[in-house]
Amino acid sequence: MYIDLIVLIILMIVVIMFFKRFSSFVFFIAIVDIFLRILTFIKNNIGLPDVAALIGKYLPESVLNIINKYCSSIPLLNTILSWAFIIIMIIFLSYIIKIFIHKKKI
Repeated sequence: MYIDLIVLIILMIVVIMFFKRFSSFVFFIAIVDIFLRILTFIKNNIGLPDVAALIGKYLPESVLNIINKYCSSIPLLNTILSWAFIIIMIIFLSYIIKIFIHKKKI
């Protein structure tokens, strides 16, 4: 079903409407991707098969997995969105490095 895609798009629209900054959008995408990857790690390494099955059934593995799931039939769109995601993650990394370098000593 399209529930994961719909939820992701609605949340992106909410972030854009309330924060109105590109950096907020980048941080949101990175937070969602990191959260999904942590849940995937828990799914793969937890000893409870019911919880792992629940996570595996209702949550995708990452944002890139969502892109590949819904755009695999259109290779050009899949490639464009995948590269856009990678560029957003590079921008996120540059934001994090800038924050790390400019952080004040305690």
